Amino acid sequence: MNPTSPPSVPRRSWRLTWPCPASAAATVLSLIAVVLGLSPAPAQAASLQEVTGFGSNPGSLQMFQYVPDGLPSGAPLVVALHGCTQSASDYYGHSGWPKYADLYGFAVVFPQTTGSNNVNSCFNWFQSSDYTRGQGEALSIKQMVDYAKSHYGSDPSRVYVTGLSAGGAMTSVMLADYPDVFAGGAIDSGIPAGCATDLSSGLTCQNSAVSKTPQQWGDAVRTASGNWGGPWPRVAIWQGTGDTTVNPANAAEERDQWTDVQGIGQTPSSTTTLNGGTTQAVYNDSSGKPAVETFSVSGMAHGLAVNPGSGTDQCGSTGTYYLNYICSSYWTAKFWGLDTSGGGGTSSLPAPTGLTVTGTADTTVSLSWSAVSGAASYNVYRGGSKVGSTTGTSFDDTGLNSGTHYSYTVAAVDSAGAVGTRSSTVSATTTGYQPQCFTDNNYNQVAAGRAHQSLGYVHANGSNQNMGLYNVAVTHTLEETSSGYYVIADSGCPS
Repeated sequence: MNPTSPPSVPRRSWRLTWPCPASAAATVLSLIAVVLGLSPAPAQAASLQEVTGFGSNPGSLQMFQYVPDGLPSGAPLVVALHGCTQSASDYYGHSGWPKYADLYGFAVVFPQTTGSNNVNSCFNWFQSSDYTRGQGEALSIKQMVDYAKSHYGSDPSRVYVTGLSAGGAMTSVMLADYPDVFAGGAIDSGIPAGCATDLSSGLTCQNSAVSKTPQQWGDAVRTASGNWGGPWPRVAIWQGTGDTTVNPANAAEERDQWTDVQGIGQTPSSTTTLNGGTTQAVYNDSSGKPAVETFSVSGMAHGLAVNPGSGTDQCGSTGTYYLNYICSSYWTAKFWGLDTSGGGGTSSLPAPTGLTVTGTADTTVSLSWSAVSGAASYNVYRGGSKVGSTTGTSFDDTGLNSGTHYSYTVAAVDSAGAVGTRSSTVSATTTGYQPQCFTDNNYNQVAAGRAHQSLGYVHANGSNQNMGLYNVAVTHTLEETSSGYYVIADSGCPS
């Protein structure tokens, strides 16, 4: 993620040429066949295409698009930003986003920078002429969104941005600059907004912890946005604990930044263990809806988490900075709610009423609710992510962690597959909690959501015990005595 950029190098725009999906002759023959009733017109497969003339483009970026065939107006839009030394086509080919664009029904814009802008083809997230609202690269990316809205009919209320490394840092910039444009974001191995003001401070942000209070981090966003009053984007934060390129402490700082912006605390509402050694921590807003989620991938080096395969929750392909752990694009799409927008879109069905927790066990939560007229089935959501579907008005959520707090909503689905309004939230805590112990350095304890940092010191979540300096040199064992409540247990833990 080296942001090195020689200031004397002038900007220059490069253009890639992508092949036409079918020749003109083949198209004419297909139309003749349709007119004569001989055969149906063959479907034209969507592909990555360059777009020119999308705006004044003060940042001298290139725009590439992936728009699934037959995408209706009103579909969501995702902006995906590559990392250093990468390109739009590289991110398109490895990240898995085209798979979910086809599956859930949304368009993807892939901005691209080049060595003419930055010697390592990084987005200039650390350069004031590019990270300021209404200027440079930030404005070029915003113009791409405007182009998509006018040409694809993208839903302005469902525009999202994500990126890796320098693209992740630029994602922070876009969320801070344009909270009026983006409904959500996902920062993968990135840097908090407002951390850097030049190349030197950018390197400091990348390599070490920059200790600020949550309010100071939040103020950086509020200032960048022009004192926007809300609503604020929902933000997912991805970070590998083995990352030696971007210090993992940045994930905790991003968490502090966006929880403060949302007006919520830094203690997670729930934590869940996912595949690939991934710990998901959810931070709910006052209505019980996930506003911030962190995904800490144990042992993962610098890169985007992918998981090649044909399963719905599998995506992407491995390569340089594309690492086989878990499909981050799938979990990000779920966090944003994109998995409920395809296959029929949204419907006018009302929210189910009477959602109730009817029982809990060590690993199970049982729910019931009142029927909705016109519903063919119901989707059940845990922590904002869909966990099941049923044709009845009850559901057992199984395979949960004992002694853990969860939140649920339910939405009715009509016969066309369109999803209605979600219900109000109910909460449940599984029984039989067994204490768990975690030994790690203070940076990683914070990144995993077991502790938080303030003024350069780390404190255990729940007990608020002081664990010492916010660095990798101090190691403690934390015992989770109840869900989300940690105490220092260096003298020993239960077996």
